[in-house]
Amino acid sequence: MKPRAILSLAAGIILLASCSQHKAEQVKLHRFEQFLFEGSGSEPTAHSAEFASPLLNYYPEDTTYMAMLHDFTTDPVVRDIYHTTDSLYHDLGWLEQQLSQALQRAGKLCPSIRYDRFYTLLTADFDNYQNRVYCNDHELAISIDRYAVGAMPQYQYFGLPSYLLRLSTRDHILPDCMAAIARAQILLPEGQMTLLDYAIAEGKTLYFLEQTLPHTPDTLRLRYSKEQLDWMRQNTENVWSWLIQNRMLYSTDLATLRNLTDDAPKTNAFGEGSAPRTAGYIGLQIVRAYMKKSHTSMQELFEDTDSQKILNQSAWRP
Repeated sequence: MKPRAILSLAAGIILLASCSQHKAEQVKLHRFEQFLFEGSGSEPTAHSAEFASPLLNYYPEDTTYMAMLHDFTTDPVVRDIYHTTDSLYHDLGWLEQQLSQALQRAGKLCPSIRYDRFYTLLTADFDNYQNRVYCNDHELAISIDRYAVGAMPQYQYFGLPSYLLRLSTRDHILPDCMAAIARAQILLPEGQMTLLDYAIAEGKTLYFLEQTLPHTPDTLRLRYSKEQLDWMRQNTENVWSWLIQNRMLYSTDLATLRNLTDDAPKTNAFGEGSAPRTAGYIGLQIVRAYMKKSHTSMQELFEDTDSQKILNQSAWRP
């Protein structure tokens, strides 16, 4: 074989090896709710091991637990929730494909991200809205019924307020999954956190979504309506000025922080028509500017707990 041909062959092998290192495994969603309601989940079976995850709390050898599980799966309201949910999400092939693509991008940006088990489940618990997607360092679980509540007017949407009902749709599943993965990777400062710490942490999450979901609209990544996003863009300078003038960046008052960081119909300080989670949006602008200037990696960004340094080096101003 000629030397040039040998070099070409070697280059091809190296290229293939490099591509294979970045090739993500195809996501497979293990459907715990279908197993329980359509299979024999109320009895230990050979398939029970498929759901042996700390995220699911499934104990088929515990007779007391299994009796409670039987009561849960035979409850008429719970069964109605399941059938409504399954009518919307019986086939989640589209989500498996989108998750696979997003995780491939994530793995290139942050090598520590390695998820190998994915589950869906039904909780019928709509009060604890925050736990719609949760994960550890290698498994992720989606409370899929929380994204079907809008199809249940017969239960008055289980009392979910309209601003949360708007966020409980099919289009929000993928961004919620990737946000949960980001938050599981981001290190937080020790001790009491300031508003700046919260803003930077959420800014890291939103920046991660921009990088891993480049074709997802801003409204979905930010979980804003178009009107809220327009308001936030038009009032970024006003929000920043208010935070500075009221010395809010270093506040640790939880009551005040929640109104600037949590889901809500508005931010009280800015009145009707304002956007919620204003601190997170400000955090995103700071993180964007910091990443542009510092050229740091996503892994390094996630591990850096010095919010003040990130603010200072970003040199961001609206």
